[in-house]
Amino acid sequence: MYYYAPLVWTLYFFVLLDLALALFEKPAVTGWLLPYWVTSILELACLVVFTLRLLHVWLYTEKPLFWKDRKHITVIVVVGLTLLDMIIYIVMMNTGVHRYAFRASRVLRPLFMINFNESRQIRCAFRNIRKTLLEISSVVILFLLVIAIFSLLGQKLFSLKNITTVTGEKYFASYIDVYFDLYVLMTTANFPNVMMPAYDNNNWSALFFILYAIIVLFIFTNIFLAVVYNNYRKNLKNEVKHAVYARRKNMLATFKIMKITVGDKEVVTYHRWKNLLEIVIPGRSEAQIRLLWHVLDEEGSEFIEFSQFAKLPDLLNVEVLEVCETEPFLQRYYHFEWIKSASKYLCLAVHHCGFRVFFDLVIVCNAFIIAFDEYDVEWLFLTLFTLEIILKFYAYGLKEFFRRRWNRFDVIVIGGALLATIVEAVLNDDELTKETLDFLMVLRILRLLKIVDSIARFKVILSTLLSIGPSMLTYGGILFVVYYVYAIIGMEVFGGLIHYHGYPEAGFNLTDAQQFCGNKLLTDSKFYTERFCGNNFNNLLKSLTVLFELTVVNNWHIIAQGFVLVTNKAARIYFVSFHLTCIILLLNIFVAFVLEAFLLEYTLSKNKVETDVEKKIEEMGIGLDESQEDLLVLTETQEHEQTDQMTSFQTFRQYGLRFRLPKRGLRNVEIQLQRMFEGELGDDDMGPDDDSDVEDGPSEAAQTNLSLDNCI
Repeated sequence: MYYYAPLVWTLYFFVLLDLALALFEKPAVTGWLLPYWVTSILELACLVVFTLRLLHVWLYTEKPLFWKDRKHITVIVVVGLTLLDMIIYIVMMNTGVHRYAFRASRVLRPLFMINFNESRQIRCAFRNIRKTLLEISSVVILFLLVIAIFSLLGQKLFSLKNITTVTGEKYFASYIDVYFDLYVLMTTANFPNVMMPAYDNNNWSALFFILYAIIVLFIFTNIFLAVVYNNYRKNLKNEVKHAVYARRKNMLATFKIMKITVGDKEVVTYHRWKNLLEIVIPGRSEAQIRLLWHVLDEEGSEFIEFSQFAKLPDLLNVEVLEVCETEPFLQRYYHFEWIKSASKYLCLAVHHCGFRVFFDLVIVCNAFIIAFDEYDVEWLFLTLFTLEIILKFYAYGLKEFFRRRWNRFDVIVIGGALLATIVEAVLNDDELTKETLDFLMVLRILRLLKIVDSIARFKVILSTLLSIGPSMLTYGGILFVVYYVYAIIGMEVFGGLIHYHGYPEAGFNLTDAQQFCGNKLLTDSKFYTERFCGNNFNNLLKSLTVLFELTVVNNWHIIAQGFVLVTNKAARIYFVSFHLTCIILLLNIFVAFVLEAFLLEYTLSKNKVETDVEKKIEEMGIGLDESQEDLLVLTETQEHEQTDQMTSFQTFRQYGLRFRLPKRGLRNVEIQLQRMFEGELGDDDMGPDDDSDVEDGPSEAAQTNLSLDNCI
């Protein structure tokens, strides 16, 4: 009941609603401001849902385990603090101190996104980051200390030489300013600007900055990446170890329930195996269940022991495609030999590599035509691409045709172009159709990726990008949490200090109060002259935009300096801490994950379980040669009768069934990582009896048994 889909989606909705309230609270997006009592009621509704969800867990969990779980305690504490903050805010809004009222608890809202069971992936990733941060803290301290030493050295070298900057200020006069400038130099955002006053005074001064750049920029930042990668991988391995131990213990518990005794052995029979798989994977056919059984039952004894049964999770993660023989409709419904012969040769032509090469060349030619705006021959390419789709549709059949992602893309793009052409002919509206065709032409250029996808080296890169997509969403969630927290802090600290009213140079008529981003402290500042007034913290959307600009790094010091001018130099702490957290730590961990994913794609082909499945398919004579694969189509379980009597593969062959593993393509990177690290554990290693060191608590660790989606 807890994982009932409507309840889970209800929780997701209220988590998003709770986060989205910042769009409607002061400072709100222009035109979106709601009365504080409306947002308070909505937030109270969210807290009620969160409390009920937590109560549901409390009712069906052993009480010592519930109170031992940190995420439950976190949710309780955050709910309590939010209620207290709401009460204080409402009281302040209804008294004479409403000008000073603010919602301090808004910064805690992302904790609801992290600390429910449904957010295991983000929570495990945060735990990994926290552990990595603790282990690399010494490197961070040394890194900041090196900058501090160079700052002191730079101040002593240049502060006494009466050097001035382009704004007339004394060069390297304040140690705090020097430290900030050199920290920015580490990001290359202010180079060579920061060096030029000293360099103009004495060319040998460049040696100081060159030495600093070599040590801090080229050596230290790469060492930092190496240390982050090493510690990330070590923590990932520990997460995998806990997941593997939990999976093995669950499999042992399942085996004990299902086992029977045959002689002196404890075993599971095929009948019980089949019943289990029909519950766990109801979509699998009898043929696939029988195939998986034979992979484990190597001796053909019709029962398996625990050592074989424990391989079930790995076996279920191997995709096996079930195919059946088929014929195009002309061959099925017309029995004239010349029709069958023509249809057969047509199919062979479509499946021939020359067919693909020809249309790849057509795609390249079409790209050149689009680049040079030669619209007169577009009808020729449109005709050829339409013919390609029709021929493929006939040769492959409906299901196999639409199973391939490039075919679906072609239908959308070419079908849209045909539809636009028809609309042009009917309505005689050349302008409307031209805009549509221009858009579809841009999409058609993406067909060049189709050629790239057919090249083995490029295919590895594309498949890796697609494989890490779900994991990138997890890291995107982590970045969103960091962005949200910093955005809320930024709105409370910097909100309303800078406004965008336009610029007189662009023809705007501004009052004196609207000049210089609405703040006289920015008069003639670089923040103003570079037209950065739109970069402010006046609402959530603008705040997130500013934070993304800080993530890109370029000119981030100008943005920081603008807010320093309207507040004080302590504002630099906000911007430097964001850079350390988001760029130095999180993005380096993301780079580490991408490196690991690419290494896996380049070094791992088929794992042992996949090899065993492929070997069994070949041994039973129910596999496919590469030349046969395009002549068969994927089948659904309903397409052919399958009964309990279908226990021999001779019977499967009579029904025209064949099996094959998919070609090297999309892979679940987390599962690949699990298999790589699992090889370092003994086959009989069940781990410690007490897995209380898993921070989410034993109750959640037991759920992580089939994949590593929650431990990236």
